[in-house]
Formats: sequence, structure tokens, C-alpha cells
Amino acid sequence: MARAGARGGRRAARRASLRWLRAGELLAAAGAACIVVSLFERWYEGPGVKLDAWDTFGPGVVLLLAAASAAVALVLSTLSERTVAVPVALGVWCVWLGLLALVAAVVRAFERPEHTTSACVGVWLALAGATAVLAGAWQALRDERPSRYEPIAPDPRPRP
Repeated sequence: MARAGARGGRRAARRASLRWLRAGELLAAAGAACIVVSLFERWYEGPGVKLDAWDTFGPGVVLLLAAASAAVALVLSTLSERTVAVPVALGVWCVWLGLLALVAAVVRAFERPEHTTSACVGVWLALAGATAVLAGAWQALRDERPSRYEPIAPDPRPRP
């Protein structure tokens, strides 16, 4: 009976919970969602021309996709890993990719491809998403709350 309870307790400790996510991971996940949604919205508009991200595919869109992927990996690793090593490493990569995506989004916001005259909601949503990924990853690295697992306390060594 006691063993079954211990096993159930271990399973419950291993089960992922959304309560493990901190504000940084949630912000990065929201940024990734903004980037993904922006890919399907109109980015540029001009006389007789309406372009989305797939029409103007290039290095900027690739960097935005890489930052969104890193943010999703950060969230999933936080939910599934027992140690903080992998989420911290992914957080570092997420900061760098978020910074590159932010630069790419700023460039995309100011460029006007194929004689378009205005930037539409997709560009601004991608810019907001890249900013959120960068800020969320940065905040996730700054959060120094203790691990969700109790530290192991070894028995004291007997005195000689």
C-alpha cells in the first residue's frame, strides 16, 4: 500500500503543470503566438498589391520563425525538464534569437517591397511578437526562484 502511494506521488511530481511557467516563459509564448499569427496576416499594401509574410519571404521571416521556435522550446523545456540546465541554455539562445528577430522585424517594418505604400497589421504584430520573445526570455533568465524540486539533504557525516 505504501509503495503504491509512493509511486503515485512520483508520477504526480513528474506530470507537467502550467503552474511551473513563470512570467518570462508566458511572455515568450505570447510573443511566439503573435509571430505565428502575423505570418498569416497582411504585411504590406499598395495600389493593387497586398502582400503577406509568405509573399515577401526572406531572412527576416526566417529569423522570426527561429525566435518563435526557440520560445516554444523554452516553454516546453520548462514544463518537461527536471533540472534547470536545459531551460537556461534555451533561454540564452532565445535571447539571442529574439534580439535578431527584433532587428529583422524593425527592418521589415521600415522597408516597402514591390512598390507598396503602407505596412499593415502583420508587420506590427511580428514586431510586437519579437519584442515579447526577447523580453520574456530575458525575464526567464533573470528569475531566480528556486527549483520546483526540493534539494537533496545528505545525512551528516559521523564525527571520527
